[in-house]
Amino acid sequence: MITGELRAKIEAVWNAFWAGGIANPLEVIEQITYLLFMRGLDEAEQLEENRSTRTGQPMRRRIFKDGKDGIGKDGGIAYDQMRWSRLKNSDAGTMFSTMSEHVFPFLRTMAEDGTAHATHMKGARFTIPSPALLVKVVDLIDKLPMQDRDTKGDLYEYMLSKIASAGQNGQFRTPRHIIALMVEMTAPTPKDIICDPACGTCGFLVAAGEYLRNTHPKMFHDQESRDHFHEEMFHGFDFDQTMLRIGSMNMTLHGVEDPDIRYKDSLSQEHAGDEDRYSLVLANPPFAGSLDYETTAKDLLSIVKTKKTELLFMALFLKLLKPGGRAAVIVPDGVLFGSSTAHKAIRTMLVEDHRLDGIVKLPSGVFRPYAGVSTAIVLFTKTNSGGTDHVWFYDCQADGFSLDDKRNALLPGEKLGPIPGHREASHFVNLTLTEEELAKNNLPDIAARWAERNGAERERPRTAQSFFVSKTEIAAAGYDLSINRYKEVVHEAQEHRPPKEIIAELKALEKEIAEELEELESML
Repeated sequence: MITGELRAKIEAVWNAFWAGGIANPLEVIEQITYLLFMRGLDEAEQLEENRSTRTGQPMRRRIFKDGKDGIGKDGGIAYDQMRWSRLKNSDAGTMFSTMSEHVFPFLRTMAEDGTAHATHMKGARFTIPSPALLVKVVDLIDKLPMQDRDTKGDLYEYMLSKIASAGQNGQFRTPRHIIALMVEMTAPTPKDIICDPACGTCGFLVAAGEYLRNTHPKMFHDQESRDHFHEEMFHGFDFDQTMLRIGSMNMTLHGVEDPDIRYKDSLSQEHAGDEDRYSLVLANPPFAGSLDYETTAKDLLSIVKTKKTELLFMALFLKLLKPGGRAAVIVPDGVLFGSSTAHKAIRTMLVEDHRLDGIVKLPSGVFRPYAGVSTAIVLFTKTNSGGTDHVWFYDCQADGFSLDDKRNALLPGEKLGPIPGHREASHFVNLTLTEEELAKNNLPDIAARWAERNGAERERPRTAQSFFVSKTEIAAAGYDLSINRYKEVVHEAQEHRPPKEIIAELKALEKEIAEELEELESML
């Protein structure tokens, strides 16, 4: 969690950016990210220097090589002068000129060709407007405990939370606790190949990586598993270059060395090379209405003929997954009960041709202040041969935050999210919520009941918050997947007193009042 002191420092820097004329939250985050990256590069170089000194072996990789960069007069400046440890101690004017004239050209060309960083850093621009603001930001970043990946991640998440308006393509940030729930329910494994075809800032991929670090720490003891994690496991597509840069840096800050984060218009480009490739899809894609047939990928139209982006994304998920692959994706409610031919076709496909595992209806305020649209999490497994038997439904009524535009926390930070608890030293301490607390945060209950879906959950009545519905009943209902179609509501019988008894009691009260009034009059 971001502490009050650290939050105050971030707010001060944020306000300074606004006062300096940078009002776009994405641009602010981008500039801070570059500086975080610069500090990380210096610390990586220092670690390698220490290893070389300790072992007497030459350095395996030099980030800041010998010599000068060749920019400007006198052959430019030495690469060594661009290191964070040197920059942070220089005066404001020198720091500003070095950053703008030397460091950013270095960032644009330093990465190895073919890597995600090389692709996205080509567009890196330095836009901090004044030396005074640069000094403030550098001072803040220098005080952060960068060796703590959790603090780095929390800082980044806090900054990303400031993106408070929907983008042109209907983009809005998925709350971190909802992402954590979806990752918990899909339980990524060290063998998975994970994809988010509308990755934005890579929130789902980062959360999946953190889950694996916490639940499978031994995977990093094996060279093959470690290489798979850093180079082959994570894949994200987006068509916004700023998002790609921020997402790529977000993955780097969370310790993933070379993720596959690339430019791709997922609905417009064909998917040769990506189809049947991934074992897990996690996504909350933008739903921006309709696309023209001319701009829509033909391999998606072969699955479902529609212009609706939400249905095209469902077709895309099925295209990308390999047989046996699973998905947890957020969809607008209309996907669950829309009456068009295309809506019914997608739902029929999920139930009849693959295995629809579960539906979690989310409260309509989850995505405020970005949007008030009602949504649900759909969980399914691609089989190409059916397999749906019963579908699990959960009616989530509270996610731990107020459902208005303010989205204030209803519980302390350690009691939010799907796995309440806090970290002590090197281990995590789980907390059990009371019934009253669970009523404010349903997420731990969702995770717990999902884990029991092949056991006790099968016996729950339709009046409960979660229950199962058979494939036969869903088919008979025209493949309607809205929870209200199947949920049963119990109306408690109210016992009322007989009218004569109530009238008699009123008459007695009237008589008592009249007697007290007479007594008062006699005393006057």
